[in-house]
Amino acid sequence: MLEAIVFDCDGVLADNRSSWQTIHEHFGTDNNESLALFLAREISEAEFVEDDIRRWRGVQPDIHRDDIMRCYGGIGLMDGARDVVSELQARGVYVAIISSGVDLFVGAIASMLKVDDWAANGFEWDEDDWLLGGLPTRVYSHEKGLMVDKLIGINGFNPAGVVSVGDYSTDLSMQVVGSRFIGFNPASQRAISDFENAGVPIVVEKDLREIWPHLYAGESFLDSNKRN
Repeated sequence: MLEAIVFDCDGVLADNRSSWQTIHEHFGTDNNESLALFLAREISEAEFVEDDIRRWRGVQPDIHRDDIMRCYGGIGLMDGARDVVSELQARGVYVAIISSGVDLFVGAIASMLKVDDWAANGFEWDEDDWLLGGLPTRVYSHEKGLMVDKLIGINGFNPAGVVSVGDYSTDLSMQVVGSRFIGFNPASQRAISDFENAGVPIVVEKDLREIWPHLYAGESFLDSNKRN
């Protein structure tokens, strides 16, 4: 029986690719070099964030919370996200978000969807909401299963009743022992290959309702529940 579902946010519940990359696009910067180092595990999550902030401050030395929030204007929910979360909760399923994305953005998505719990990474601000630096890492991209295990332990879930959904190769770390994983809207060919190698279901359509048959065998998302 499905007890809980854990979603990544960027590219899964939200129709974007990276809440960090969106800030880079706003400031006209890029982090390709540090991203490669991070994916190779040659720098830590905290070092990666501080490098991002250094690049943004090279363009705009003083950054306000509102500057970051404006970056996300126009980004909407993934098709079917509201429907799926609402129907899952109506069936008594616990819905959580575990994301290594930006907490200001992830928190907004969590609030829109009224999920049961969420965790993400982010920034520290002074009393006037000016950026000080990155917060200590809450969600480790390469070890997101740590947060899934914590969620299971706190709520007493059976791992066999837990499903995680992600779009990136590192999201596979959410598949803790005994649980299941669905690859949704793969972020790259590498993600597709990693999902295939892991033997997990893959949904390439950008409609979250398409994960339904993988949650409830033999069911498709009911047309009567589609509220576009």
